[in-house]
Amino acid sequence: MMYGTACRNGCGSFLMGAAAGMLAGAALGATMAPSSRQIKRAAHKAARRVNEAVDHLADAMDL
Repeated sequence: MMYGTACRNGCGSFLMGAAAGMLAGAALGATMAPSSRQIKRAAHKAARRVNEAVDHLADAMDL
């Protein structure tokens, strides 16, 4: 009987490939992440749009 021989050839290369894929994904994710300046700019624009929508709603309710 041959117990455990099915994984001797493929498991090491699979684990190395999985580790390499995780490292590549982490590196790509780090380079694609927006900077804090971009996040602040987007938050500021969103807050401005909410304020404009509230103003428009208040104007519409006054009519």
